[in-house]
Amino acid sequence: MFSLRPLKGVGTFAHFKPYRSNIAIQTRRFFFSKRTTDVPAIYKPRQEPWMNPTMIVIGFIPFFTFALGTWQLYRLQWKVALIDELEEKLHLQPLSLPPKINLSAIPEFVFRKVSLKGKWDHAHSMLFVPRVREGVHGAHVITPLLRENGSTVLVDRGFVSNDFISSYLREEGDVEVLGMLRTSQPRNSFTPDNHPEEGLWYWTDVDAMAEYAGGEGAGVQPVYIEQIFEGHAGEAETRLSKGIPIGRAPTIDLRNAHLSYVITWFALSGFTAFMFARVLVHKKRFSSRRLPRFN
Repeated sequence: MFSLRPLKGVGTFAHFKPYRSNIAIQTRRFFFSKRTTDVPAIYKPRQEPWMNPTMIVIGFIPFFTFALGTWQLYRLQWKVALIDELEEKLHLQPLSLPPKINLSAIPEFVFRKVSLKGKWDHAHSMLFVPRVREGVHGAHVITPLLRENGSTVLVDRGFVSNDFISSYLREEGDVEVLGMLRTSQPRNSFTPDNHPEEGLWYWTDVDAMAEYAGGEGAGVQPVYIEQIFEGHAGEAETRLSKGIPIGRAPTIDLRNAHLSYVITWFALSGFTAFMFARVLVHKKRFSSRRLPRFN
């Protein structure tokens, strides 16, 4: 018969041990030994260059914009000096134009006041369109002036509103004109072509205008003068309501935006330099924190 009493010296589950495979034990020992002895040979930190083509381009921008700012600074100094020179010319006594004008000397006398006498050649008048004066739309009237004992020149008599384009005042007889010597103005890509056959002009082409007025054969020289109006606002309003051309003010109207360009380029240079330095520092820190890679 079988006895239910436990064997002597053997406690229940006291000496039970789970079975372990010799293969698993050997494998574990192998990997632990490799991990502790061969780490330098298996892993190494990832090394990547912080300077690449993108960083080179970003680093070039601050130098390029700084150079542009420096160039605009020189342009600003040149433009200020030019305006000062023209202001001095404008305050000199008006010149009397010679009978035959030396065309090569005209650029030296731009913005100089000139005085001349003669008669208007209304048959060859031209219109500069469109023009705006204090919110009123209209045109400028350009009429050749037949000078006494001299060549014919072109005079921009001033602004008339659209209501008087066909009926503006046409003075007869001798007139005396105080004006400012000017030259042809550059044409931009949005300006339409002139239409001499209709007497309509969109930009100042002095040579073509002189040919329209009769050319060299008729004694017309390509000399362009803008008539000056020195009256007060009330007088200008009266002339406008009666169709009498209103001349230009005796001021220098050269555009000078170089200061804004200087500020823009230098600000852009400083901003891009700061961003480049920030990206550079971040890139170096990030590369040093990268996880090692398996070789």
